[in-house]
Amino acid sequence: MIGSRELELMKPSALLINTSRGAVVDQNALVKALEGGLIKGAALDVFEEEPLPLGAPLASMKNVVLTPHIGSATVETRRKMAEVCAENVKAFLEGRAPPNLVPEQRADCSLSVS
Repeated sequence: MIGSRELELMKPSALLINTSRGAVVDQNALVKALEGGLIKGAALDVFEEEPLPLGAPLASMKNVVLTPHIGSATVETRRKMAEVCAENVKAFLEGRAPPNLVPEQRADCSLSVS
């Protein structure tokens, strides 16, 4: 979604932040934009390949902040994750399909409790 063309449209003072999915940003295009001064900097919590490979150009750039896919690691988020997990376990133990199945599991909701 964000490649060379989109980066060229950004202001030189722009900061690109990606906490969604690594593939949303073309990392090679981002490196070139940062090296060429097209944008001021970037902050990334996700990468095209995770973990970010050793020696990746982004890791040595002074105008880049990298976090290891922990951008959502707030107390509130972790509490909600625990609640969702408990709701899923409770539903399963009561013989119901858990409310938060991944798409691949939705087709076969014939769960049984032993």
